[in-house]
Amino acid sequence: MTDEQWQAGMELKLHGARRVTIRAWQALKTAHGSVIFMSGSAALDPKPGFAAVAATNAAIIALAKAFAEQGIKDGVQVNSIVPGAVMTGRRRSFLQKWAPAHNLSVKEATERFPEQVCISRYGRPEEIADLLGFMVSPFAKWMTGTSVRMDGGEIKGT
Repeated sequence: MTDEQWQAGMELKLHGARRVTIRAWQALKTAHGSVIFMSGSAALDPKPGFAAVAATNAAIIALAKAFAEQGIKDGVQVNSIVPGAVMTGRRRSFLQKWAPAHNLSVKEATERFPEQVCISRYGRPEEIADLLGFMVSPFAKWMTGTSVRMDGGEIKGT
């Protein structure tokens, strides 16, 4: 990837999340609110072809932890979610690019990708939404500075 592509990715995902959180911080303090940053599994298992994505996602996890440290002082809960292969429009776009690189049709790639990454199926957006709902609920109010993987077992370990 070019420097411009790296910069564009960081600008959109990392700096966008940072700027929104900074702008909302005072309201979050007043409400004792919660922030959930959304990262991605490439942060924990980087591949050469996706180094920019991996670096950006790892930076988001670190950013969430830094905000969490301030959040402890300010009464704002901050965590991050690290989803794996969730079937979204973005995943479909990825598969459209991944398929020809592996001499597959998009249909074949969609069917084979879970096996390639050792998962039984793609995640569903509502599963990530359910996790997010729990993380901002009263049941998880003491959880802060935590990064939660939800990836169907794609990445093994803690």
